[in-house]
Amino acid sequence: MSSRMDWHDFSVAEKTGFGAFLLAPLLGYFTIPQTAAAPLTLFLLACLCAPFLPRWSFFLPVISKGKQGATGIALTFDDGPFPASTPVLLELLAKYKLPATFFVVGSNAAAHPELIAAILAQGHTIGNHSYRHDNLLMLRNCRTLREDIQATQYILGRAGIRPLIFRPPVGVTSPRLKPVLASLGLQTITFSCRIFDRGNREVRNLAAKVLKQLRPGDILLLHDNPPRDDAMKAYWHQELECLFSTLHQLYPVVPLAILIDQPVVMPLQEQE
Repeated sequence: MSSRMDWHDFSVAEKTGFGAFLLAPLLGYFTIPQTAAAPLTLFLLACLCAPFLPRWSFFLPVISKGKQGATGIALTFDDGPFPASTPVLLELLAKYKLPATFFVVGSNAAAHPELIAAILAQGHTIGNHSYRHDNLLMLRNCRTLREDIQATQYILGRAGIRPLIFRPPVGVTSPRLKPVLASLGLQTITFSCRIFDRGNREVRNLAAKVLKQLRPGDILLLHDNPPRDDAMKAYWHQELECLFSTLHQLYPVVPLAILIDQPVVMPLQEQE
């Protein structure tokens, strides 16, 4: 098997950088010298902005929406599992017969294996959301990045699954992520609809905000974090009930694997 790279194997960032370094001397030679800096400056600006644009496949391929022509939507929940909130979500999802994908944090999964088992028993799927949810994870070196993501793969392996998808903390990407995920057999999944609920610290009018923004084919990002107190937890429950009951009537809510037309998790025995 040849290891030779094809042009299509290079990222948008790599292709853009190559083009910028090729164009700069040409502009300097055929126009005024000051224009030579323009493509390099634009490339650097793109590199600075790209990490904070979760839907942009700049450093590596990113799936943020359903396949072309998709009419359904997919529910995803980040940051759990948590004993104070995950069972609430599972109860409501079961009530309205809605599938979901939980992007779990490895340290939480290790602390609450019974909740991972409950998520799987209900037929939901699980993705990797890093081990510690370090917001600066993408600034770490490749070794640290790989060890963090691999630790969560190991923990979920003890539950009998191997996730095929990874969602970076806060949706931030970096050039280091591409080779790390390739070595672990993971695909980056972000989102196309979010309401900036700040990990369920801002849940006022959650249902109305989601329904206003949501469109067919969207991957909806919500969170699994417990609200700050009992009163807000009750309000969060009410908003989820409103959202799920309405979604049930407006859009086909489908498993993420169906929306993106590729598997998102494998039972470990299927690899043998």
